[in-house]
Amino acid sequence: MKPHPPHHEPDAPRDLVGIGIGPFNLSLAALAQPLTALDTVFYEQRPAFGWHPGLLIDGATVQVPFLADLVTLADPTSHWTFLNYLKARERLYPFYFAERFHIQRAEYDAYCRWVAERLPGLHFNHQVDAVRFNPERDVFEVDFTQLDTDGEAEALGRTYTKNVVLGIGTEPYVPEPLKPLVEAPGVPVIHATDYLAHRESLLAADHVTVVGSGQSGAEVFLDLLRGRPTGREGLHWLGRTEAFAPMEYSKLGLEHFTPDYTRYFHALSESVRDRLGTTQWQLHRGIDADTIAAIHDELYRRTLHGGWPDTVLTPGVRVRTAGRIATTKIELHLEHIQQGSRSRLTTDAVVLATGHRERPLDRILAGLDPYLRRDSRERPRVDEHFRLALDPSVTGADCHIYVQNAERHTHGVGTPDLGLAAWRSATILNTVTGKDAYPLPTRTAFTTFGLEDRLPHIPPARNAPVLTPLVEGR
Repeated sequence: MKPHPPHHEPDAPRDLVGIGIGPFNLSLAALAQPLTALDTVFYEQRPAFGWHPGLLIDGATVQVPFLADLVTLADPTSHWTFLNYLKARERLYPFYFAERFHIQRAEYDAYCRWVAERLPGLHFNHQVDAVRFNPERDVFEVDFTQLDTDGEAEALGRTYTKNVVLGIGTEPYVPEPLKPLVEAPGVPVIHATDYLAHRESLLAADHVTVVGSGQSGAEVFLDLLRGRPTGREGLHWLGRTEAFAPMEYSKLGLEHFTPDYTRYFHALSESVRDRLGTTQWQLHRGIDADTIAAIHDELYRRTLHGGWPDTVLTPGVRVRTAGRIATTKIELHLEHIQQGSRSRLTTDAVVLATGHRERPLDRILAGLDPYLRRDSRERPRVDEHFRLALDPSVTGADCHIYVQNAERHTHGVGTPDLGLAAWRSATILNTVTGKDAYPLPTRTAFTTFGLEDRLPHIPPARNAPVLTPLVEGR
């Protein structure tokens, strides 16, 4: 049963409003719950919590250990740990004997839903429409629409707050050449995030092409391979990277996902951070070694009686253009990046395992644009406490906007990593409360990433547009 939330006066400003309820804001809500002096509320437009439901493929595991749950790495005594979830479900002994360090994705999703169903202050079916600063009251105004069970507008509302935490997540990325095919009705081109909803029709297709050489592409390819008959697999797997490469998973390599590295990265200059962002792809876009081994084992098994499986695995390829042939087939125009050669591929269905991108903040923060401070590439500047850099007229009123998983350009490769969720949530809560509500470690890595400690590099502020005061009668 959910704890009963404290009474809140409608016009009184809250301490914190969270927008979006994915794993990161769910972590924040879970760690905020015992801080009884903190008045919080969280809004999510979806009807319930769901974590990439189309990719909860049977057997697919989370790529971080179970200790990277919502709270443990900040507070292992929390009521909301994964181990307490297992205890509540009477599954602690089976988990103990299973000896699993990496749990299945479906189990992580079930754990998060268990938390979401019990935490107070979470409001699903609430779509946030705008965030504005009210200089007369020195608060943010958050306008939202309450939705009914069909997703239709039911009521409008407004809440006031001193702090906003944006956790609006990511959205599927579709390469430009394939956008017209994805948007066209009846054409079997789907993003991997919708894979399970289309799995049966994909297994029935004569030929399927998977585009994308990361973890989700590997999992989709393996699942399709296992579901298709030997000798009649009819599968292509294409990727832009130079190889179907393993994820960097050495113990010192993993220290790039520590608070130490995050602080080091944040203190670098903008140009160095941008350059690093293009070179670290194997830290987060590679494939789990066990998945690579499982694919090879499955392919090898199909050679036992002679012949090779009807599969083509080609890295280093980009899709230049794509089009329909009649109404049932798709033609992909390919280019091999190293060879410079080009060819065409006809297929019956395409699965785009092309990843996700951060959702733009512009729509939801349109009302705050005059107050935002941006870098040389017009991206929001984010300080070491995960706060957007805003005009002093806002921050001077002790009003702040925090971001979760929207700061890779300032905080580095660990931004979307579940293993840093609890630490970031605790950092935000410590900053909001002005206390060490969650004492955090001073050192988290054996690696020393620089020769000297540096303060974060903050480029000069872009000149903000001059706001013309509104005068009555004009």
